[in-house]
Amino acid sequence: MTTPQPGDETVESIAALYLGNILFALEATAVGFSSEAKDEHAAFYRGIARKLAEARGREKGGPS
Repeated sequence: MTTPQPGDETVESIAALYLGNILFALEATAVGFSSEAKDEHAAFYRGIARKLAEARGREKGGPS
């Protein structure tokens, strides 16, 4: 993937560029909710992370 040029950024290109950081932040949020015994909230954020990771795997030709 090429780095987006100023003015060419889209949500898709920025999210793809920072996907690892986004997944880390989602897991950190889930861990915080788990420590507060808010398991439904934690599961929600882990579900978002899982969907993003699976979508990236499909883009890269990995197993779905």
